[in-house]
Amino acid sequence: MEKINWFPGHMKKALSMMADEVKKTDVLIYVLDGRAPLACLNPEFLNIINNKPVLFIINKLDLSDEKKLLEIKKVLKTDNNDVVLLNSTASGSSKIVIDKLQNLCRITIEKYIKKGIKPIVRAMVVGVPNCGKSTFINNLIGKYKAVTGNKPGVTKNKQWIKVSENMEILDTPGTLWPNISDQTAGKKLAFIGSIKDEIVSSDELALMLIDELKVSYEKYLDERFSVLSRNKNALEILEEISVKRGYLLKRGEPDYIRTGKAIIDDFRKGKIGRITL
Repeated sequence: MEKINWFPGHMKKALSMMADEVKKTDVLIYVLDGRAPLACLNPEFLNIINNKPVLFIINKLDLSDEKKLLEIKKVLKTDNNDVVLLNSTASGSSKIVIDKLQNLCRITIEKYIKKGIKPIVRAMVVGVPNCGKSTFINNLIGKYKAVTGNKPGVTKNKQWIKVSENMEILDTPGTLWPNISDQTAGKKLAFIGSIKDEIVSSDELALMLIDELKVSYEKYLDERFSVLSRNKNALEILEEISVKRGYLLKRGEPDYIRTGKAIIDDFRKGKIGRITL
């Protein structure tokens, strides 16, 4: 299989824009997809963050393994960073975020107050494509000002959004990095839809996902697709699912493409189970 990589021109422009805009911000909101949060850590953002405080939003909690996320939360939380586990599709779930942001910016807010200036916290939202940034923002502001979509690359322009009298946030395009050297991360980004689906064929992607699920979620895999995966390789499992689902070609051969798409779709919709890779 060819190396997984996807970095269209608008992402390069977005990274440049973020580097400029971060100078105007007090804090960063870093949205991670709970199904593969560590794979969502973009090394290019390390240069952009520039020691600003960070609030990590581990999103899509409803689709993720909360036990694993709590362990990851311990790793990400520091004196300068905080972490919130969130299902941003649940109404009002983002209210805790405002308190967290104000706490991270408390020193800056105090400086404004001492100078007699009305404190306005400015936060920039960053994340890889399809991590749920726009849905999170809509939840936070309680309105539908940010454009959402289930395909990577929906948000392509910067937009400052007023959350309250004392807070503004900047939505930014979902951005990857020029060279995904860690192909383990690349696979996981492809699983969750952060990388354009056309980059990797659905059957290849499904085979890789089956291998991942066999490690920690074999029971979920067996129950969802009515298979017995123990002692079978990924191809044998995919073929069995193809037969069970009736996804066959005219000669009765497995339809690998259709079966692969079904497996990936079930994973992304949480139908296999709450999973964190």
